[in-house]
Formats: sequence, structure tokens, C-alpha cells
Amino acid sequence: MGMSVTISAATEQDAEQIFRLQYLCFQTEAALYGNYRIDPLVQTLDSVREEVGRDCVFVARLGDEVVGSVRGSVTDGGAAAIGKLCVHPRLQGHGIGARLLRAAESALADQHGATRFRLHTGHRSEGNLRLYRRVGYETVGTSQGADGVPMIVLEKPAGTYAATA
Repeated sequence: MGMSVTISAATEQDAEQIFRLQYLCFQTEAALYGNYRIDPLVQTLDSVREEVGRDCVFVARLGDEVVGSVRGSVTDGGAAAIGKLCVHPRLQGHGIGARLLRAAESALADQHGATRFRLHTGHRSEGNLRLYRRVGYETVGTSQGADGVPMIVLEKPAGTYAATA
């Protein structure tokens, strides 16, 4: 019997699995830029635990295994920053990322009053850019990551949730 992937709010018990998954998933991003000091790879487990306790964090589960995650928090002015979206490499391309985005967007708008969503990704991350544009994000600018990676900043208004696959 097959299992389906479920999306739910993360708990403190998920922090270690999120930490390990993030480290695995962002290896390809690091290789793309030749920079293994990008934030998701140098973040500490304690920092992930803090984010799970403080921010709006969702996970995708296959049975007991965390196979995807995303984080978001509302900033000044009603904008919600969404980040560190990742899906286990063996499950990418099945709509899990879009489902995680929708869960985060919905909670950030409905429970935290977000009026728009903002995220960023590296300028060479074509797969990420395709996903974000497909679910309604538009480029609003560029920035430089603390790690030196040129980033594309994307945004969309709340209420235009990600479509599920």
C-alpha cells in the first residue's frame, strides 16, 4: 500500500529532520554557484529550532519522514517573507513545493495578516524561478545575498495562493 505526502505545521520534534533535509536539498544550489557557504548550509540546528518555534513553518511528510519544508514570517508593513523551501530530491517535480507554498501563504495571510508574499532565489536557479512564476510570483527586484550570491526578489499579493499540483 502506498503512502501519500501530507502537509502540516512543523513541531519542535521536526527541527532535526528539517535541518538535515535542508542541508541535503541545498547542495545543488551551492554547486550551482560554487559557494558552499550559502545560508541554508551554514545554519545551525539551534537556529532551525528557533525558527520552528517562532515562525510559520510547514513540513511535507511521507509517513514519519519529513520530505519537504518551508518557512515564513510577517515583517513590517504586512509583507510575509517566505524562505528555505525545499523538497527531498527524490520527490521533486510532484507538486510538493507548490503545496508547501500554499500552506505557508494561507497561514501567513489568514492567521498573521500578511497582505503580500515575498521570496528570493539565486539568479541561476531556473527551476525555482519556474515554480515561483507558475504560482503567481513576479520579479520585483534584485539583491545580493549575505553570502555574495546575486538574488532575484519575487512578490505577489495575498489571496493569490499557489495552485496545487
